[in-house]
Amino acid sequence: MLQCIVATPLGHAKVQGTDRGVNSIKILDSQKRLSEKIPLELQNCVNQLHEYFSGKRQTFELKLNPEGTEFQKNVWQHLQTIPFGKTTTYLELSRVLGNEKAIRAVANANSKNPLWIVVPCHRVIGSDGSLTGYAGGLQRKAWLLRYEGAIQQQSLF
Repeated sequence: MLQCIVATPLGHAKVQGTDRGVNSIKILDSQKRLSEKIPLELQNCVNQLHEYFSGKRQTFELKLNPEGTEFQKNVWQHLQTIPFGKTTTYLELSRVLGNEKAIRAVANANSKNPLWIVVPCHRVIGSDGSLTGYAGGLQRKAWLLRYEGAIQQQSLF
């Protein structure tokens, strides 16, 4: 498994993958030493993350290889259809997946998403518009949704 640590506006992120695709992108709560050299297999991912944070990219075109159950992978695949600057709810996502009673399972799969930003789990909110749950922290979720124009500052309070 290849990996690197890169800087983002929200902190350092660890990118992991192989020649078969990107397995994981995680935001770190502590500042790790930045990688001096990015493995060739991860350079495209790192470049696209920089483009996203510089406002030059709204969608990602990467070879992904996350580990998870078939159900989780199905949820993660549907997350990628949520457009930049838009949100959906856990209930709406459950309905799209064909079982609105699976809302907790969908929320759980969402929380296990290993591909920060690229698989945009931050675009899923509560049915009441609340910014519920986010592995990277609610302040990061709010920042990302404001950055993408999905929410206005005043809607957070």
